[in-house]
Amino acid sequence: MKATKQLHDLGQSLWLDNITRGLLTSGTLARYIAEYSVTGLTSNPTIFDKAIKESNFYDDAIHDKAAAGKSGEELFFELALEDLTQAADLFRPVHDATGGVDGFVSLEVSPLLADDTAGTIEAAAGLHWRAQRPNLFIKIPGTPAGIPAIEETIFAGVPVNVTLLFSCEQYLAAAEAFIRGIERRVAAGLDPKVQSVASIFVSRWDTAVQDKVAAPLRNRLGIAVARRTYRAYRELLASPRWRKLADAGAHPQRVLWASTGTKDPKASDTLYVEALAAPDTVNTMPEATLLAFADHGKMSGELPAAGGDAEALLAEFARSGVDLTALAAQLQREGARAFTKSWNDLLECLGSKSARLSRAAAPTVHPR
Repeated sequence: MKATKQLHDLGQSLWLDNITRGLLTSGTLARYIAEYSVTGLTSNPTIFDKAIKESNFYDDAIHDKAAAGKSGEELFFELALEDLTQAADLFRPVHDATGGVDGFVSLEVSPLLADDTAGTIEAAAGLHWRAQRPNLFIKIPGTPAGIPAIEETIFAGVPVNVTLLFSCEQYLAAAEAFIRGIERRVAAGLDPKVQSVASIFVSRWDTAVQDKVAAPLRNRLGIAVARRTYRAYRELLASPRWRKLADAGAHPQRVLWASTGTKDPKASDTLYVEALAAPDTVNTMPEATLLAFADHGKMSGELPAAGGDAEALLAEFARSGVDLTALAAQLQREGARAFTKSWNDLLECLGSKSARLSRAAAPTVHPR
């Protein structure tokens, strides 16, 4: 049995952290669903920037939409929604078979809204309405301005993928926002089944401290933070507050492991996938990581519900001078800045491509 199927059978959803028009038109995504138990996917500005910049799959659509007067964010979201609604339709059988728990794709609001609560709420509702797909998550960052937007968006009935979470504390803030949104729906007599995931970024921790800790601690911080977070997740699901909502019909906000591609070339390319196996969670993997795990990954047990050695290991990092709270805040800020840069690069790419394609299509006028 493939390692991907074993992971799926454990109860963890395998999602692809990638989307390109080529993946869709070539049938590759459909093959990953059939062969590797992939049941969803995620996207972000960096992924779309790379997809549009490094291929010509989007050229015809860019030309036609630009000719119709579309540009900037409007042009991008039309392209992204074309891809993601097609992907959502591929995953719809999974979505239906799991009662709406799995089979999701994700679209991020503009990173320029990271500090704009009201703008994020409005954009989330608008994008979800435009997609007209129940299995499309809107990604909202778990930044200070994003937390109240998450609550309001959940209350409005829009599924949310909370992104850019790095620590247990950031996760708990996002979980609290989700729960408040569900509690308000219950109080208002609304359906409590609004899906959400909370995305914990893992490998970036290890990249940040790679040259600052002794060799025995390298590539261990992200997993330790994940273990601490998983313990908090299991405790939350067992709490009386959550059990009351579950009894009312609510589905839990699942923890999602993000940034699970190995950055250190000296470490195993399946390090984070093997270490983060756990039921009732999601692992969204870069394409290379998915293929590596399918080829030679091993199931070596599952995350301990009580966190295992996480606290002892995190104490070692603290003794080594790593300020976990400060670093989590730094990583979140850096992540938001990186997405903003990709967003600006993406819009610049769309502008230059639109102009180039327009010039190429213009008839040549010969002087008489």
